[in-house]
Order: sequence, then C-alpha cells, then structure tokens
Amino acid sequence: MAQRIAVLSSGGDAPGMNAAIRAVVRKGLYHGFEMIGVERGYDGVIGGKFMPMNAKSVSGIIQYGGTILKTARSEAFRTSEGFIEAINQLKRFDIDSLVVIGGDGSMAGAMKLAEAGIKTMVIPATIDNDMVGTDYTIGFDTAVNTVLDAVNKIRDTTASHERVAIVEVMGRHAGHIALMSGLACGAEIILLPERPLDIEKVCERLQNTYRRGKLYSIIMLAEGVAHGFDIAKIIDEKTSFEPHVTVLGYIQRGGMPLATDNIMASRMGGAAIDSIIKGEVNRLTSIQAGKLITVPYEEAVKYKNTIDIADYELAGVLAT
Repeated sequence: MAQRIAVLSSGGDAPGMNAAIRAVVRKGLYHGFEMIGVERGYDGVIGGKFMPMNAKSVSGIIQYGGTILKTARSEAFRTSEGFIEAINQLKRFDIDSLVVIGGDGSMAGAMKLAEAGIKTMVIPATIDNDMVGTDYTIGFDTAVNTVLDAVNKIRDTTASHERVAIVEVMGRHAGHIALMSGLACGAEIILLPERPLDIEKVCERLQNTYRRGKLYSIIMLAEGVAHGFDIAKIIDEKTSFEPHVTVLGYIQRGGMPLATDNIMASRMGGAAIDSIIKGEVNRLTSIQAGKLITVPYEEAVKYKNTIDIADYELAGVLAT
C-alpha cells in the first residue's frame, strides 16, 4: 500500500496557497504517494474531513487566490480533547505524513503533532511575511503589490484635493507590508509596530513637506501601530491638515497570485515532498539568504525575520 500524505491549509489565507496545494499533490502523485486533502485546516482533521486527491483535483487552480481546501483557525485543536481526536483521525485514515500550509499558528500546531509522533512538514504562507525560520512567506509579494495598486489610485485623489492620505494596511505585530509598500510607492511617512510612534514628529514632517511645496502626503500605517482614524484625529487637531483614511483590509489577501508567489509556492511544495521522501520530516520549507532549504522546527524557531532598518531609513531619506 502506498504511503498516504495529507495536505491542509490553516490560518489566514494567502495568494499562492493553491499553487502550494497543487505542487504537493502532483509531486506526491508523481512519486507514487496516495494524496489526501483535508478541508478547513485543523478543524477538518478533527472532523475527519479527508478526501482523496488526484491530478485533476488541483487542475486550473493556480491562478486563484484563497485556498480550494478552505481554511480556519481552530479553537478545538487547542484543547486536549480536540488534539487527541485530531491524532486519532490521522491514524484512522492511515496518514503517514501531514503537510501544513500556513503561518506561525499553523506551524505551532504541526510542531505539537510532531511531538506526539505524527510526521509533519510546514510550508510558510502568510501575507505578513512574519514567520520564524524563513525570509519569505507565500502571499507577501502579491499583498504588497495589491497595496501599491491601491495607493496609486488613492494618490490621484489625494494630489487633486491637496490632502493627507492615511493608508492602513495589515500587520499587527510586523510591519513588512507597510515598509515594502511604502518604499515602493514613495510614501512620505511609514509607521511600523517595530518603531515607536512619535505623533509630534509625524505632524512636523507633514508641515515641512507642505512648506517645501508638496501639497499632498501619503502616510503608510501598519494596523499594529494604531487605528488610522485615531491618527487622523490627532493630526487634524495639531495641524491644518484634514487627513483621509483608507483601510485596505481583506483586499490584501485576495486576488490572483503574482508570479513570485506561485513560483515560491510551487518550489516549496515540491521541497516538502522531497524532504518526506528523504525521511527528513518535522521541518519548515524555508528561504534563507535566497536559498530554498528545509529547517528542523527547533532551528526554525530561533530564526526571526525582522524588518530591515536600513530599508526603513532609506524610505525616510527618499521621502525628504
């Protein structure tokens, strides 16, 4: 009987997840594995939502955002009862290895299963690009370009009305999206969770920009800093500007994946299967120093992908 490999997506969706699913399934089939899809993440494991997958199951999905396997954040999996049931279901369906596509929370679940004797692999996928163990996560480039496209439209109105625009993007704990999209669009001010907020300096910079003759400004705000409307209210009170706020929200997660994300997802999916074949399981597929590798979980958690302060400082210089 061929080995059975299951694959699931968990946590927040990210463009490129479908490409990862496709790569895992087709690479697994190519090497003679029986491939199983699990619907709705760890909740699906607990509920026994297992389904056989063949090459046709993943045909025509690579150009779509989201995930054909659906995704969820499972509170039940965090309980001892739910976790035990998940293990029982994996054994009941004779799953030899489980490939998990998702972010830090998804990886924590895979690590917990690995400690209980279940062979797992993790493919990093989150638009925030804030996972341990890797410099790049699937979905990040598409999200940044979605923000860039939105800002280019917002800028037209902002310039026409000589306004200050606050664009609030995702990033509760990490400012990768705000920093890279701010650098790409030439934002005058970038506010990140990793840097202390000095609203006085923000107001001063807006006023200096106006005195230099630039009659509009873009403020790129990561949601983890503060709410955009709260920042706007303070700027309104301290200056003559009346900022307008755009919260981009979930549009950052959707849309057709860009080439970068589909390529990385395909490569990472293939690497996960290769690692299983070699018996090198309980690992994260990772990009470090530009190279695709697999990293044992205990090593991955030591490697944190933080924002590049040099990029942050460069963005400030270029905006002066």
